[in-house]
Amino acid sequence: MDTSVTLSEVRETGLMRAEFWLQRWQKGQIGFHRDEVMPLLKTHWPMLSLAPGSRVFVPLAGKSKDMLWLASQGFRVLGVELSPLAIEQFFDENNLEPVIHVSALGQHFVAGDIELICADVLILEAEDLSSCVALYDRAALIALPAHLRRRYATHLTQVLPAQCQMLLITVDYAQPVMDGPPFSVDAEEVRSLYADDWEITALERDDILSSEPRFIARGLRDLHTTVFRLCRAA
Repeated sequence: MDTSVTLSEVRETGLMRAEFWLQRWQKGQIGFHRDEVMPLLKTHWPMLSLAPGSRVFVPLAGKSKDMLWLASQGFRVLGVELSPLAIEQFFDENNLEPVIHVSALGQHFVAGDIELICADVLILEAEDLSSCVALYDRAALIALPAHLRRRYATHLTQVLPAQCQMLLITVDYAQPVMDGPPFSVDAEEVRSLYADDWEITALERDDILSSEPRFIARGLRDLHTTVFRLCRAA
């Protein structure tokens, strides 16, 4: 299945418009989804040293298996996802029966320690995330073009509580060679987006091109992933 998206499609549709993401899910163009838990999450999440029962925010959550893993480790998960189809598939595929209620944000789907809100992450306010002590971002920042990455990062900094930590996973490559998403976000850009308000530590950087043949087919000759830990600066 071809899951590539041209730059012209991004420009014409707009990554934050509901129609773009709804069409991707309806057409099954979800190459960004992993059918297994991200190994880098398992490796590095313990470094955050969160107390059992802590609430974790997952933006642009899709139907990520990572949410199941976080819940299995004793954390309460709050995910936000624009596509109702993605949310439906998450609960169906994992044999979970959510209880649904509605707020000013939209529909909330709750099953055990996992809550998904069908909404745009940019409408969330500080009161909505006041109980979250950590954020896990594997596929949100890299899903956005440059001008929206700045808006997204600024918004998160404004609405996340002061004690919050973040585990951020990015990819970087020669952006002119391939249109995103996923977009290339290197360490320099991460610092540009977050360094004024967060302490940033790069935990691991890996060359993953050999394990991503679909990106080789799209012309890439280098592809790296980097894991960052971010803590709100004092």
